[in-house]
Amino acid sequence: MPVPAQLSTGLKLPAIVSPMFLSSGPDLVVETCRSGLIGTFPTLNQRSTAGYEDWLFEIRERLGAQDSAAPFGVNLIVHKSNARLNDDLAMTVKHKVPLVITSLGAVREVVDAVHSYGGVVFHDVIGRRHAEKAAEAGVDGIIAVCAGAGGHAGTLSPFALVPEIRAVFDGTIVLAGAISTGAHIAAARALGADLAYLGTRFLATEEAMVNEEHKRMILESTAKDILYTAAISGVNANFLTPSIVRAGLDPDNLKGHAKLDMGSEAKVWKDVWSAGQGVGSINDILPAAQLCERLIREYREARAALASGL
Repeated sequence: MPVPAQLSTGLKLPAIVSPMFLSSGPDLVVETCRSGLIGTFPTLNQRSTAGYEDWLFEIRERLGAQDSAAPFGVNLIVHKSNARLNDDLAMTVKHKVPLVITSLGAVREVVDAVHSYGGVVFHDVIGRRHAEKAAEAGVDGIIAVCAGAGGHAGTLSPFALVPEIRAVFDGTIVLAGAISTGAHIAAARALGADLAYLGTRFLATEEAMVNEEHKRMILESTAKDILYTAAISGVNANFLTPSIVRAGLDPDNLKGHAKLDMGSEAKVWKDVWSAGQGVGSINDILPAAQLCERLIREYREARAALASGL
């Protein structure tokens, strides 16, 4: 399935820089879009719907009418604990945001609202059942959040999940999970995904809204330092074990978290830092534009190497 036409303008690499909670903002979005990747951010990274609109104005102004820039998108948390959902959705429709990524709920009304102005909706899933529900809701794309992805993630191998999604869905498939290099993006395409989804790799950029200690911890960590647990926020997610220790917690004796509550998530994720298993492939902190240039080069080199082989 090709990438929707609304998202193809200016796209130089089949990749989305994922909306990272408390980490993605206008600087990261603008620089990645200018470089030819789809940049995104969660609406909840701003403290209010009015603040969210300010960011939309800023991003539009900075990108201007550049046909060379890739589109941008936002992430809406479709969960009963997100008191801002309706207001943020209305603002999204008002500004005709090109791409909306929904999480924790595939709802037909949300999809219809975005489709009303010609927008595209992708929904993230960790299994076939959720993919079927997303397809029924009319989404344009499904993000397969596989083992090793940063933040809320699943446990399935992409070799298992991508074909299962394709069996029930003929739209765009996006692959997430430990993707850190251009070669990884080429592998995602070879597996059958239309786009790759990169988060953790872009935490280690100058524009990411995380502190320097968090960035250094990513450079110093490998896959063994990632802990998959529901005890932090109420939903299974991947976290940096050193940050759990730094927060005064015992990784081997974490107390269960009752349930997900978007009203308190910011404090949880501020104290304990998320990252995916791809940290072992990250060795430097770069300006986002420079990282995008590297990824594009690596992707082309990987495709050429595959084409010259058997």
